[in-house]
Amino acid sequence: MGRLHQFNTLRNQIFIGFFLVMTIILFVAGIVTYDKVAKLLENSAETRIQQTAVQANGRLDALLQQMDMLTAQVATNSYLQKLLVAELDGKKANFDQRQSLQQVAESYQAYVTGIQSLELYTTDNRRLFPLDENRLENRVARNWIDSADMAKGGLVWIGPDPNDRGSVLAIRRVSLMERWYSHGGYIVARIQRSYFDFNEPGANQSGNILLTDRAGHPIVSDFGDAAAASELLGQEGRAVDSSGEEYLVVKQHSESSGWTLSIFTPVSEITDGISVLRTAILASGLIGALLFLIMSFTLSTMITRPIFKLIKAMRGARLGVLRPNPMVSSTMEINELNNTYNQMVDHMNELIKVVYEKEMLQSRTELKALQAQINPHFLFNTLEAFYWSLDEKGEDELAGLVVAMSGLFRYIISNPNRDEWVTVGEELEHVERYLQIMKMRLGDRLTWNIVTTQEHNVVKLPKLLVQPLVENAILHGVENKIGEGAVSVSIQPSEQPGYIRIAIKDDGPGMDEETLQELRRAMEGGPTISSKGTGIGIVNVQRRLKLYFDAEADKASGLRIDSRSGSGTTVSFEIPSESEGAV
Repeated sequence: MGRLHQFNTLRNQIFIGFFLVMTIILFVAGIVTYDKVAKLLENSAETRIQQTAVQANGRLDALLQQMDMLTAQVATNSYLQKLLVAELDGKKANFDQRQSLQQVAESYQAYVTGIQSLELYTTDNRRLFPLDENRLENRVARNWIDSADMAKGGLVWIGPDPNDRGSVLAIRRVSLMERWYSHGGYIVARIQRSYFDFNEPGANQSGNILLTDRAGHPIVSDFGDAAAASELLGQEGRAVDSSGEEYLVVKQHSESSGWTLSIFTPVSEITDGISVLRTAILASGLIGALLFLIMSFTLSTMITRPIFKLIKAMRGARLGVLRPNPMVSSTMEINELNNTYNQMVDHMNELIKVVYEKEMLQSRTELKALQAQINPHFLFNTLEAFYWSLDEKGEDELAGLVVAMSGLFRYIISNPNRDEWVTVGEELEHVERYLQIMKMRLGDRLTWNIVTTQEHNVVKLPKLLVQPLVENAILHGVENKIGEGAVSVSIQPSEQPGYIRIAIKDDGPGMDEETLQELRRAMEGGPTISSKGTGIGIVNVQRRLKLYFDAEADKASGLRIDSRSGSGTTVSFEIPSESEGAV
């Protein structure tokens, strides 16, 4: 029993299954050989049909050339030439002269039985013959007249006559030989469609023939079903009509007329004689496909069912704590894989618990440590005493300074009821107080501008994100500049929806590329480059942004610094416009 259990492995199951499949494939391969023979017969029939199409196209070109020669003779008729020269000179033909054209037309029509009528028009599109007042533009479309002009005396085949569906029209421009082959008028020939019935009498023509004009309109067709013929237009090679009949389509294009000759041969005729062979092949193919389907389904079920159960257990890990999978499989490899997974689950659950507790402790400790760097505690009572003392002595400017400092420190020290989150408006008020204090120290050297809206003022953000950046702008921008300096704070919508952009800009000396790169490395945990103060302000803001907006790390930008030597510095960051504070 143990030996049998060892034999029942996944490798052996796959081997046996594919062995059976390959046996079926070899069996089918023998039948495919017969199909190759059938293909050779089909190719031979296709070659014969192609030759038939070339011969039919040759007969079509002969018919077209015959009509071209006839209309060329009409165009060069001496009487017709003199009549058109007179028209060109302004001498309009009278009734008798136009009536004489009847004899000219009949004499040429006798040569070819397919011509129903010949029509003659002047250069201004008036009809001379037949005797009516119809105009050429009412007879054919303007583009065909232009084509006749471009052909310069060549015959242009128009296609089916819109006034008589049993006829085909062709147009030729008449060139006056006495006037250096100048434009003298037009000849329109109306030809019976039966003229293009170029099948030889008694010929055993296989397939259906369809002759179409440039626009795809049928001219001659021996299709019994006109709808089926229209469906097959535009297709070449193998084509299937709406009834399910498959045809072999061979096309030949006539350069002189622009028409297309198509021969549609039913594939059933080509493959006549090998239907029994095809039936046997199809039957064998169906049997082989059925067996392959059964074996593949059985094999895949045997392999994938236990694996799917294991995958389902793994997916359950996304909903909470990892859970072991109690599955037992008859396959040795699957059992070993499941046992390994259960051991991994136990180990990972222990690690997750330890890491989670450490991360929580580290995050809380780091947040408080970062807050402590920029949250010094001051004695408000002492400041109040300073204020009243200075007020009594009339030191209004110094008293205002003490009031501003008192508001500054009250904002910095955390309020347990408000936690660490404030609105943008409150943060900007704190920035305004800080700038007033710096104004007392720098005097006229410092100016500032704060741009915001009421909508942006209610957005929540962690306390003291903007003021340290303003402090850096004054310390490294305004103070390092000779003369007046300006600091601007702007709150604007971000390019990504649901975010706002806060930017602090100064017009100081800026930074070169090397200094800018060092600052960026310091923001990522490298050594500070500041020569003034502690140099932790901008690094502190960067770390607090990452900590407070960790859930938005894939969208929030962190600090972005743009600076060039001599062009000032801009520090900006983006936060969600609907932040609701820390959880």
